[in-house]
Amino acid sequence: MPNYVLFAIPKILIMVGFLFNVAGILTWVDRRQSAMIQDRIGPNRAVVKIGKYEFRLIGLLHPAADGVKFFFKEDFMPPKADKLLFSLAPILAMVPVLCLVAVIPFGDTICPDSLFSKVAGSLQLPMIARSGVCNFEPVDLQIVSLDVGILFVFAMAGQGIVSAAISGWASDNKFSLMGALRAASQMVSYEVTLGLSVVGAMMVYGTVRLADMVRWQGEHAWGIFVQPVAFFIFFAALVAESKRIPFDLPEAESELVSGYFTEYSGMKFGMFYFAEYMEIVTSSMLLVTVFLGGWMLPFVHRDGVTVAFGETTLAHLALPHLALTVIGVLAFFLKVLTLCWLQCFVRWSLPRFRYDQLMKLCWKMLLPVSLANIFVTGVAWLLIDMAPPAVGNLFQLAGDLTQALIAGGVAYFVFSAVVGLFRTRSKDDRLIGQSAELAGKFGKSPTTPMQA
Repeated sequence: MPNYVLFAIPKILIMVGFLFNVAGILTWVDRRQSAMIQDRIGPNRAVVKIGKYEFRLIGLLHPAADGVKFFFKEDFMPPKADKLLFSLAPILAMVPVLCLVAVIPFGDTICPDSLFSKVAGSLQLPMIARSGVCNFEPVDLQIVSLDVGILFVFAMAGQGIVSAAISGWASDNKFSLMGALRAASQMVSYEVTLGLSVVGAMMVYGTVRLADMVRWQGEHAWGIFVQPVAFFIFFAALVAESKRIPFDLPEAESELVSGYFTEYSGMKFGMFYFAEYMEIVTSSMLLVTVFLGGWMLPFVHRDGVTVAFGETTLAHLALPHLALTVIGVLAFFLKVLTLCWLQCFVRWSLPRFRYDQLMKLCWKMLLPVSLANIFVTGVAWLLIDMAPPAVGNLFQLAGDLTQALIAGGVAYFVFSAVVGLFRTRSKDDRLIGQSAELAGKFGKSPTTPMQA
């Protein structure tokens, strides 16, 4: 049996399992993080009772309660709705997101014959060279390796427009139709910016294959350093594509009830709701792959850890191929989780735009900047190609320094987090606490002259 068939099922289980589980946990993160930011209690009502004991698990039972609720709620359909399109829209919202994970690499190519071997009755963990040439058929750690790469991602991501448009039109509801029109114009606009923002990165990497983009970053510098402007444009466009605050105009509750899925209930609404959180995960995967080194870590290569600056090698630690594969996969998923948390933080930190501000931001700011980035990248890349080899060596040294910067920054944040866990928090008497504490201090709630 060919290796790609043998390894297909585990790869599907890893990516789809990660997508569904993280999307479910993000529904809890949104509640918990918003409560922490707004100084509220947060999710705590879902409870499991065993005898006289109650287990709330800091609100982790809420995603399970949501799932049960979606399955048992009434599946309402408006009398004058288009039954076929009304039922098809939630499917079109979820299926393209599932298709995206098929082409995203979550680890480096592995050599099955080099993962482990048995020599003289003992288990050995072989090492491979930095070139990573396999004696037998290699296995890519992505479900499907397509030559079109990121072009397939843009093609599938664009299908979300169809879902939002037909769900609003088929609902026979003016608020849903207005939300669908907003969603279609917003997503079309920001997809233009999204595609143009990554053109500069493709020019630098010299490929549209996602795995090759990651390998280029591992050998040179992460995309966020090579294309910093494109990274921020890409991030903003992805948040707008997922239709979350501050870009949630298609489903603005204060204006459109609930936007294009106002008339949906039960599991149909659950598919729209869950697809939004799945989009957060897949968009984070894309950001990690294109701009944050994918599975790569600073100074980690196929033959181990090599700390080098230019032509000078300071240290080298050889590691088995199996260990490096596991480290790479864990690094990829940890980066994705970090970006998922960042998107939730943005969602509860920024106010909503007006719709005219939303469109002006895209067409008058982000789009011109993305075009300018393409021009500057082309000119800079042409000058670098024409420069003498010494200039190329200088850029390689600069890339190695960015790797050191990343390693130092991660070490600092990990150290700060560990120290913060064991440090006693000091209370500042100059800060006023909760209103309940203030009322208790004075014996009653403070009364203003207008309330008297």
